[in-house]
Amino acid sequence: MANVNIRLDDATKAQFDAFCSEVGLSVSAAFNLFAKRVVKEQRIPFDITTEVPNAKTLAAMEAAETGLDVYGPFDTVAELMEALNA
Repeated sequence: MANVNIRLDDATKAQFDAFCSEVGLSVSAAFNLFAKRVVKEQRIPFDITTEVPNAKTLAAMEAAETGLDVYGPFDTVAELMEALNA
């Protein structure tokens, strides 16, 4: 067995510890799962992107998930158009 040391900021470490505990894993086991998946798939097992929704989009997503600001259903196209033009 080899030892690997990694550096994390304190907040990320605490959140990662909490998550691992919640799902019944140690931090070491979680990193082992990650490493084994990388080796098996020969890729990082998740997308790495800079595409982050802006604040307006995030607010709209939250509203849709909670059922706020949802309009309709509409019985006719005319009702829909009236609501859109309001």
